[in-house]
Amino acid sequence: MPVQGLGPYDDTNIFARILRGEIPCRKVFENDHALAFHDINPQAPTHVLVIPKGRYVSAADFAALASDAEIAGLMRAAGHVARMLGLDAPGWRMLTNMGEHAGQEVPHFHLHVFAGAPLGPMLARG
Repeated sequence: MPVQGLGPYDDTNIFARILRGEIPCRKVFENDHALAFHDINPQAPTHVLVIPKGRYVSAADFAALASDAEIAGLMRAAGHVARMLGLDAPGWRMLTNMGEHAGQEVPHFHLHVFAGAPLGPMLARG
């Protein structure tokens, strides 16, 4: 059961279906604990999603329940994707949303890797 936020894990969410191979993705990288693929609705010139292979609903769920190996595997996958795509020198942003106020759309914890242009401030001022 998830720790906080979005209710029980839904095995029919799009990322669960991608992990099972029911829906194709444009894979960038995969390791034992994570899968990285291009977002189908990119919000920057480079927009890659990095998802854990485990059944985690949110960032809070993942932080509380994932093993050290899963946490390291996810973070290493994000770093590997950035290096693979040559993003380190110009810079990149990693973002996660948790819950309704943050705009989490898929109830499977995931990281966004954004790059390819100046990204501006993280939040609109005001």
